[in-house]
Order: sequence, then structure tokens, then C-alpha cells
Amino acid sequence: MKNLVIIPTYNEKENIEAIITAVMELPIEYHILVIDDGSPDGTATIVKDLMINKFAGKLHLVERAGKLGLGTAYIAGFKWAIEHKYDYIFEMDADFSHNPQDLLKLYDACANQGADVAIGSRYVSGVNVVNWPMGRVLMSYFASKYVRFILGMSVHDTTAGFVCYRREVLETIELDKIRFKGYAFQIEMKFTAYKCGFKIQEVPIIFVNRVLGTSKMSGGIFSEALLGVIKLKIDSWTRKYPKKNV
Repeated sequence: MKNLVIIPTYNEKENIEAIITAVMELPIEYHILVIDDGSPDGTATIVKDLMINKFAGKLHLVERAGKLGLGTAYIAGFKWAIEHKYDYIFEMDADFSHNPQDLLKLYDACANQGADVAIGSRYVSGVNVVNWPMGRVLMSYFASKYVRFILGMSVHDTTAGFVCYRREVLETIELDKIRFKGYAFQIEMKFTAYKCGFKIQEVPIIFVNRVLGTSKMSGGIFSEALLGVIKLKIDSWTRKYPKKNV
């Protein structure tokens, strides 16, 4: 089975070599696709050096001009993964907030337990977040509760950015119709997969706030998520979703 981990980056020079190395050292083989949005700190240069000198054929890079948004980075990565026939496609942050060892749990959920989408969930077994300010923890937790209520999904961590998709999911859900770019992108992907009939499974993880580098979270991104779910729900009343092949 071919596995691809997509890591979007913007100014992650402090983390990028370590996260790539940690993923490459896992007992199951993963390839990595870094989507870099024109990082002025030289993130892409570090990746290119690793591609040549350490991880040839397993590490790949797409460079984009400027910050174009998390959602568009993942869409570009998903299309690249489909084109290159990867079986399992993972979303992951560059900053070690997601433990690379947990990639094995997400893989197991999809490859062995029948899930089409596996979510590394902060909230499925309580609140498993380390080193976040309490205000941000509460905001994130209750936002997921709100999304769950509005959209009717039984997903506890709707804004999670640590996810594994079977390729069929990404081939089915009409990626060009995914509109949101920030945290609402994560909600829209999960909701669309749910409406298409795919099985979603949450895998408990511990989320650890970044130690190095700067967070890209902003109030505007969060507002998009809160308002976006209402639009998603209204649109779902009339949209015809493609269905999972049985």
C-alpha cells in the first residue's frame, strides 16, 4: 500500500527537517509531500536538500507563490496524491502538534478496521490538548460541539487537521467544490465525506501545542468556521452528493 503524508508549510524551518525524519523512520513506509507557500525563511530550501541527499524518491515538494490558504494547499496535495495513485493520504501539521507515531493508528483504522476516513481526535475521549491556553481549548472544544449540532455529524473533533483518507474518498467528493480555506475547510471535508456515505472513525490522540515557530491561527479563520457551517448545512438541503461505491 502506498501512503502519502501531506504537510503544508509556511516558515517552518525550525521543524521541517525533524518532522520529515520522524515520519521517514516509522516502521510503515510513508512518502511525504510538502506544500510550501513561498516561505521566506528557507523552508523549501531545506526540503530540497533532503530530497537530494537523504530521502530521494520518498520526499516531494510543491512550491506555491505566497500564502494561498490551508485548504487550497491540501486540495493541491490531494490532486497530486490521486494522480500518483497513493492508497492512503494523510493530513499533518509540520510543528509536532501531531505525533508522527500516531500516523500508525490512523493507517490501522483505514487499512485494517474498515474506516474510509480516520480522524486524529482531540475530543473523542475527553479533552486531550497540551500547552494551549484555556481560552483556546474551550473555544476549539465548543466550536466542535456547535459544528456537530448544526451539521448532525457524530464527529467530536470536526476541525481536526490530522486525518487519513482512503483514495476513493478524495476521488469521490468533488474536490473542486470544496470552498473554504481555513479551519472551515477541515469541517467541509469531513461533512462532505459523511454526506457521500463514507465511514468516519475517530482515533484518540494527544495534541501538543507547537514549541518552535509561530502559530498560523487567526480570528478570521475561526470566524469562517463558525459561519461556514451554517452555509454548509443550508447548501446540503439541495446539493446532490456523489455516493460511495458499494
